[in-house]
Amino acid sequence: MTDPNNLNKPSRSDKDQLAQQQLASQQVTVKAWSQKILVVLLCIASFYGGWKSHESSMVNQCFASGGQVVEGEKTILCKLS
Repeated sequence: MTDPNNLNKPSRSDKDQLAQQQLASQQVTVKAWSQKILVVLLCIASFYGGWKSHESSMVNQCFASGGQVVEGEKTILCKLS
């Protein structure tokens, strides 16, 4: 027979299922954060690549115009001779 005092107590398998659900939830959270970090890193790499590509294009246009590149502190200047 079943003990009436034992009806509200979680069984061993219920505890195991709860532990597995908590672990799965933590794995999903870690996966979500790792995906967010990956997206941020890819955005930074994309921005940097675009910036360097634009910079290279400006230098090439300067040379095509017969100029000379003069690098300032934060800018690149094209000095036409």
